[in-house]
Amino acid sequence: MKKLLLLIAISASLIAETLTLAGSVISDNQKMITSRFMGFVTQVNVSEGERVTKDQILYSIDSREIDSAKRQAELSLQMYQNQYSNVKLNLERYKRLLAQDMVSKYEVENLELAALNLQNMMSIAKARLQEVKNQYRYLNVKAPNSGVVVAKNIKVGEMAMPGMPAIILSDLSSLKISAEIAENDLNRIHHGKKVIVKIPSIGIDSIGEVTAIIPSSNPMTHTFKIKVSFKSNSKSVYPGMYATVEID
Repeated sequence: MKKLLLLIAISASLIAETLTLAGSVISDNQKMITSRFMGFVTQVNVSEGERVTKDQILYSIDSREIDSAKRQAELSLQMYQNQYSNVKLNLERYKRLLAQDMVSKYEVENLELAALNLQNMMSIAKARLQEVKNQYRYLNVKAPNSGVVVAKNIKVGEMAMPGMPAIILSDLSSLKISAEIAENDLNRIHHGKKVIVKIPSIGIDSIGEVTAIIPSSNPMTHTFKIKVSFKSNSKSVYPGMYATVEID
């Protein structure tokens, strides 16, 4: 009887030494995709839950804002070109008149300076026009990396606004477990500590490693968030899945 009680006490002690934390799978590389320019959405090529590859076009917007900027840049360039042509004609005429002592050298120099200034303005206008033309490539919003679409907040015909997340993309190659640990148990973990990671729904049981301890406690629960990296060859692991972290 004493041996049985001793065995039970030892087993209870071993169980007490293992701390199990409830957590969930997260993507450590989740991006909020937005457009650089304002415009109406003309095409949406993805759906929630769909896998995408890097540089795949997610959605497209119209070019009204850029079209307006392009027209303005073209008008500015045309204006400087017309002014330069007029100054150049006058300069050639004044040079001929100067040879006949009919105008002063000062007048010719003023025209030469005006022509030089207009050449500089034309160069700036051409660069501006090219810059605007380059912006057309941003009308097709592409995936910055491969991943899965976890949220889609736009539809065809809606207005896309810069800074407003249109699509949320999670990188499935950078998955981790997020969990919270009590303040009193912080002394049981450290960066690089090996732990056991389990995802019961798909039968994953592997070794993980603590990669982050967020030094900001939850004032309501006095817990700290930790992140645990793990390896899995399964393609059926998705952000949001329930997981546990066992700490010896």
